Amino acid sequence: MTAPSPASGPPPTAASAVRLDIPGGKEVTHRDVAANGARFHVAELGDGPLVLLLHGFPQFWWTWRHQLTALADAGYRAVAMDLRGVGGSDRTPRGYDPANLALDITGVIRSLGEPDAALVGHDLGGYLAWTAAVMRPKLVRRLVVSSMPHPRRWRAAMLSDFGQTRASSHIWGFQRPFVPERQLVADDGALVGRLIREWSGPVPPEDADVEVYRRAMCIPSTAHCSIEPYRWMMRSMARPDGLQFNRRMKRPVRVPTLHLHGSLDPVMRTRSAAGSGEYVEAPYRWRLFDGLGHFPHEEDPAAFSAELVNWLKDPEPDR
Repeated sequence: MTAPSPASGPPPTAASAVRLDIPGGKEVTHRDVAANGARFHVAELGDGPLVLLLHGFPQFWWTWRHQLTALADAGYRAVAMDLRGVGGSDRTPRGYDPANLALDITGVIRSLGEPDAALVGHDLGGYLAWTAAVMRPKLVRRLVVSSMPHPRRWRAAMLSDFGQTRASSHIWGFQRPFVPERQLVADDGALVGRLIREWSGPVPPEDADVEVYRRAMCIPSTAHCSIEPYRWMMRSMARPDGLQFNRRMKRPVRVPTLHLHGSLDPVMRTRSAAGSGEYVEAPYRWRLFDGLGHFPHEEDPAAFSAELVNWLKDPEPDR
């Protein structure tokens, strides 16, 4: 069965494409919060200690729909935010370097009225979660990263590992001006659907789920803003700002860290992610999901959520 194309017509708005319900009858609270000079859309469910969920490319908050329910049921205040330029958050003309994006995240924690949060990040969200834990350690209670090595490990793999360079060919393609944005929104976001299917494991995603991401990418300016962080990450490698960021990330992570990865991830190779624990001076746990691809939290949400909740509740995460 082929995927249904999003309805043709005017571009979707953030309200229609982003402020969605989640499966299971749970009603999430959608609202906007101000942080770091911008406005951010968040989806919230549950009460308790804050767990802030950070999406990756080419997605938005809705990728965490299963974990929002699992965390709320486990007694947490689960909040999934849209990163700058994506979903229902502001699309600003600048501010897409990782240091500033990490300040967005820690600013949202403060705007939510919490002293700290457990950060859960996937893909680009994982890169920013690593960064936030280094830059603002007092605001990060625990760290969970999925499908993304530590930024220094990622940089080294991109520069020295041909296999990782080839696996990240889409990031090299993003360096071209104008063309990537047009490709992402062509045919109602067809490329987004193709990437999600290609990057997933053996069990393909539901057509309806893929359509949600296609519609969200077609919100005006989203494609450009989604690509900007990757342009900075590559173009800054030899620039003073990029070298300074890389030096800054030498500082170790000093909060308990859970690192999750799919064994069949075609985008971030296991050998690139493994070894990130050398940058963690705290309890570090590595968990490899056999038979899953780049989106383990969606491909097997029950297993991912169980691992996440059990680790968050574990008073001795170094076991």
